[in-house]
Amino acid sequence: MPSKETSLNYTENPSLSYTAVPEDWKGTPQLSDGTYQNLYYPFESSLWEVLKWKLSKNPYSDQKKKDDRTLEIQPMKTFQPNGKDQLIWLGHASFLIHLNGITLITDPVWLDNWVLKRNSELPIDPKELKNIDYILISHDHRDHCDEETIKRITSLNPEVKILAGLNMKPLIQDWTSNSISIEEAGWFQQFNTGSDLKITFVPARHWSRRGLSDTNLRLWGGFYLETAAQSIYFMGDSGYGPHFKLISETLGSPDYALMGVGAFRPEWFMNAAHTNPQDAGKAFIEMKGKHFIPMHFGTFDLSDEPLLEPLDILTQSPKLTDHRLITPILGENLFQNPTP
Repeated sequence: MPSKETSLNYTENPSLSYTAVPEDWKGTPQLSDGTYQNLYYPFESSLWEVLKWKLSKNPYSDQKKKDDRTLEIQPMKTFQPNGKDQLIWLGHASFLIHLNGITLITDPVWLDNWVLKRNSELPIDPKELKNIDYILISHDHRDHCDEETIKRITSLNPEVKILAGLNMKPLIQDWTSNSISIEEAGWFQQFNTGSDLKITFVPARHWSRRGLSDTNLRLWGGFYLETAAQSIYFMGDSGYGPHFKLISETLGSPDYALMGVGAFRPEWFMNAAHTNPQDAGKAFIEMKGKHFIPMHFGTFDLSDEPLLEPLDILTQSPKLTDHRLITPILGENLFQNPTP
């Protein structure tokens, strides 16, 4: 329970609306010290646990060294949707999505930086990605929110709008020109798109931090995209919890669920922030989704397991996703029935 010094409050962006909210919804939980809170699980940060993991021997190290597989890729010379809906995986949590004539990119991290090095190629030259309408940023972690990538996209797309969680604007604004619009939302709030495409920020079980003194000062979450024809749930980063079912009960069961399945070992350390393939499948079934698309594996080496082990688990156990798995190929349109 929060102490007297850090009482629990609820917040939102007063300029945004809700199309649907859970029963007795009060808003996004936030302590009086400014830190955001998960819906069902308290966040616990332990430097000792981080050191315990980093200083322990990885039981999968030999297996990782022997496994030199990389993600399957279908190179793209250009991006010209020509009116067709598109759902294209660019690696990790980055997707290129075209719906109802609107083009979006989720969590773009395309360039190596001091923390991350790509183990899979980007299927398209970033210079080809123009006419982008929205950049969706789930949270501030460096494998989801990269300064140089955002600078490149906004320079190529000066009219692009960035959609993110509460208090993300001060971080991102310094990376872009003042003409770039950045809109922040609380959980279950709908962004102002001015079109038939609805984009709602939804809860996740996670946390946020860029430095040493800003833990949970920026809101994390996922996105629920909806048109008259279909819906997409983008998880962002999340551990397993009741919020998955809450989202589907509030907004509907998604036609496509983009679910994180990697960076899950050691599970005693990772399970509060990432779903393993089994829990991702469980959450998907609880949401009553139609198509399961795994992500958050194969691109960055963030944890103990071999990079493609999450996909191995899913393909070898199709019941985990009720036989609704779509095996993702970088650069390929993953929609099963693209809208003409």
